[in-house]
Amino acid sequence: MQTTITTDVNKILIPEWDKLLATHPNGTVFQSYDMYKLFKETKKFEPVIVAAYSGDKLNGILLGAIIKEYSSKIGFFTSRTVIYGGPLINGESDFDTTLDLMLKELIYLVKNKSIFIQFRNFFEWGDRKKVFFNNGFKYLERLNYIVDTTSGKDVKKRMSASKMRQVKKGLKNGAEIIEPENIEQVKEFYKLLYYLYKYKVKKPLPEWSFFKSFYEQTKDGKLGIIRLIKYKNEIIGGILSPVLKNKVIYEWYICGMDREYKNLYPSVLATWAAIDYGVKNNLEIFDFMGVGVHDRDYGVREFKSKFGGKMVNYGRFGRINNKFLYGITEVGFNVLAWLKKI
Repeated sequence: MQTTITTDVNKILIPEWDKLLATHPNGTVFQSYDMYKLFKETKKFEPVIVAAYSGDKLNGILLGAIIKEYSSKIGFFTSRTVIYGGPLINGESDFDTTLDLMLKELIYLVKNKSIFIQFRNFFEWGDRKKVFFNNGFKYLERLNYIVDTTSGKDVKKRMSASKMRQVKKGLKNGAEIIEPENIEQVKEFYKLLYYLYKYKVKKPLPEWSFFKSFYEQTKDGKLGIIRLIKYKNEIIGGILSPVLKNKVIYEWYICGMDREYKNLYPSVLATWAAIDYGVKNNLEIFDFMGVGVHDRDYGVREFKSKFGGKMVNYGRFGRINNKFLYGITEVGFNVLAWLKKI
């Protein structure tokens, strides 16, 4: 049966989209209509959708976002297209052909809007990597930890004894794991993240509109959860975790004031909050969403290794749309950091 492609979100029936995610073995909330709405409502994000139909049946979905750090012309120098956990394609029949068509359509859509494309993989592509290679992508290794959350008893067994002690000690010393009571608490969480990303991580962080929209969708039972670490009347940490019902919970953004509150272990409690949610809500796994690469020191990898996860290496695919501008972009974020000061 002939495969057809559409890039018009209004032509996709949402129940069909939801069904594809629910039934696909690698279904992820990052390829959902709710995530599309989050990207749509976030400043400096532009959602990109490519859907494949086999006859009149939705057979594949690819959702990504073009992300920039600035709305002005200089923003193009920070533009990139990012796809988490996609595309998702059903069945074996014409799989490679469908994948090829979807990749070609994606490239056509974004090649003049973003300097590079990056797929952050949530599963192994095997021999089908060649379809990406044939479309100009390169493969880069990226490590990750996956925690099995099907049994709370086993989760605790696999965690290091030191991390379980820290969870118990932090709670005993007065820290609390809470759902946000209001938008102001989410703002406090965002301020902690903003400081962390600006001065320590030194990587881009979405604007406040992203966190506001995510929080508003969680109140409707969509997208995922936010859990905050509260001590007395202060927010000292938290985690933002997308969730696909009955399947996966992810660590997307997390922080904790560990130096200021050494006996409360806010980062440990934030991580535990998401893992514990996965256990209590019958989810299959907790996904750390990346711990760097083998040949580079990454202190966070050591921290995350203590939660009993299995190491995987699904890697990433990257494609440069404009090699000249990409060369400039490699140092672009350092330049932009300087520009902010003048």
